[in-house]
Amino acid sequence: MNIELRQLRHFVTVAEEMHFGRAALRLHMTQPPLSQSIQALEAMLGVQLFRRTSRSVALTPAGIALLPEARRILQQTAALPDLMRRAASGASGRLSLAFVSTADYSVLPPFLREFREAYPAVEIDLREATTDIQLDDLAQGRIDVGLLIPPLPDKAKLQLDYLPVLSEPLILAAPKGLKALRGKQTVALQAVAEMPLIIFPRRIAPAFHDAILACYRDAGLTPHIGQEAIQMQTIIGLVSAGMGIALVPQSVSNLKRPGVDYKALANKTPLVETGLAWRRDNTSPVLNAFLELLRKK
Repeated sequence: MNIELRQLRHFVTVAEEMHFGRAALRLHMTQPPLSQSIQALEAMLGVQLFRRTSRSVALTPAGIALLPEARRILQQTAALPDLMRRAASGASGRLSLAFVSTADYSVLPPFLREFREAYPAVEIDLREATTDIQLDDLAQGRIDVGLLIPPLPDKAKLQLDYLPVLSEPLILAAPKGLKALRGKQTVALQAVAEMPLIIFPRRIAPAFHDAILACYRDAGLTPHIGQEAIQMQTIIGLVSAGMGIALVPQSVSNLKRPGVDYKALANKTPLVETGLAWRRDNTSPVLNAFLELLRKK
């Protein structure tokens, strides 16, 4: 069966006018070809669509059933050019974005808000994942872009492009009420050196892990690692429970949790960077639109 759009358009016009002559005028054609088009459609469908008399035209039950479907098909077809233009420009489609837990308290919310305002028709698929998992997902093409903590491994650099978006210092997260913290806005790491350290496993975020240990090393201290956890929420939860202290990116102080004090460190700390990584061969218009929006910031 090869129904043509023009046949559906002819059918809908006759159904709306209930008169072949008026329908032919609307369609800028003569009546005989219009009648032939309707007859061909009826023959193709194997049903009669109109009851015709010398004085009137009426839809049959089959015609009544076809009318809303024919209108829907014509409306969808008319929308196709705009849909294709929007897809080609990145104004519609889907973006799969993974993010490390620390980004949820810093760059992720404003990024999403700005992109949603600019491209409301884009569907965003969000997933929280550690840097190592994101790198594997990017390599396998399971996500479009990742918000992660660099550096990228040498192998990943062959496939991925990278854009830094945030650098921030480490601060102290400590159980509330510690004597060493009372009345202080800035704390030396030496003041809490005896507390167990809660930290990301090195395999999850090597650069972040090493930055924390460098703070201890530069202060002439050796940390006692009490717990390891892969989610920032878990780390702060353990601090709240009095299980130890943590050194966290400054933006994590936006994660308010009872029983936790955030303090600036008097010690010099390395900056922790967060950035976007994506496959160099990913030509998705939606990804390009997302990246262009962020490059303008």
